Amino acid sequence: MVLTQRSHARRPTLEDVARRSGVSKSTVSRVINGEDRVRPEVVDRVRHAVTELGYVPNQAARQLVTHRTGAVAVVAAQPENRLFLDPFFDLLLRGVRRELALHGAQAVLLFVEEPDDYPRVADYLGGGHVDGAILFSLRPGDRLAEIVGRLGVPAVFGGRPLPHDRAGEHPGQARVDGDNRGGARLAVQHLVSLGRRRIATVAGPYDQENSAADRLAGYRDVLGDGASPHLVERADYTRQGGADAMAALLDRSPGLDAVFVASDLMASGALQTLRERGRRVPEDVAVVGFDDLTSIAETTDPPLTTVHQDTEEMGRLMVRLLLDPATGRTGLADGSPRRSPDGPPGAPSVIVPTRLVRRASA
Repeated sequence: MVLTQRSHARRPTLEDVARRSGVSKSTVSRVINGEDRVRPEVVDRVRHAVTELGYVPNQAARQLVTHRTGAVAVVAAQPENRLFLDPFFDLLLRGVRRELALHGAQAVLLFVEEPDDYPRVADYLGGGHVDGAILFSLRPGDRLAEIVGRLGVPAVFGGRPLPHDRAGEHPGQARVDGDNRGGARLAVQHLVSLGRRRIATVAGPYDQENSAADRLAGYRDVLGDGASPHLVERADYTRQGGADAMAALLDRSPGLDAVFVASDLMASGALQTLRERGRRVPEDVAVVGFDDLTSIAETTDPPLTTVHQDTEEMGRLMVRLLLDPATGRTGLADGSPRRSPDGPPGAPSVIVPTRLVRRASA
């Protein structure tokens, strides 16, 4: 067995960088920590010396100066087993992780499933372990918004609260949401354009943040008085929930000729039920989903027409708003995320646009 001798070369220090760039240690420290009180030519000299020497800042010492931990809590008010089975959350977390990596930070994933989880999460968030929190899947009346507000932890929320909730009223709690209502309108308008007249919907659950309520509202916006209660069934954003809801709709309204399903995962279950009941898609019943999760929408039989929202970009945007709130206030050009009128005063809440993606199901 051959042992490779470990290198005993001395690690470059702050003093070495200062000596090589011809400035003081304090100036080097200001450049490394991103302060703006240094002339550009000096910044260039210091950065060149850092690269040349291969200097790596001591993270622990840097935290003492910047008061930052380099970690962000990602808090999911969702059962752990369900979270990892839902492709939507996988894409959202991927966006969060990738954007954090660009900022040299990492995610700490926390789950809130039971009442006893709230004190544990509150102790962690208030213990100075993270620079902020990203929270999603909150339900009406959830205590997490109040907890982060009381602790003064910078926070960004996925989705927006229901009208009677007080979530998001604390300063600095921004929100990121897809254009759920507008996307639902696109879906139902498309079904109307196909000549469908008995259009049902599988809506999301009551205990979800406003995504479920907004998608149902978009459905009703288009159909108006034609949105019969008999054509509305709620489910839990799972495949089985979509299958069961489709069965209930067919039992009540066997003459329905189209269905807007509020998530692709539920739509895959709805398609299964239609196939088992001998209904052809789209000839007998046209189907439109929501999310455009390609792992689902491109593999269903037939491939699913659905509403696209950039879920990974939503995760990235949540990180940007947390670490650089100005991102939500400027640069929101046409076709990019826009300010939400429903966000709390002073917080950079934005809505990500949606679009219809046509495939074979409608």
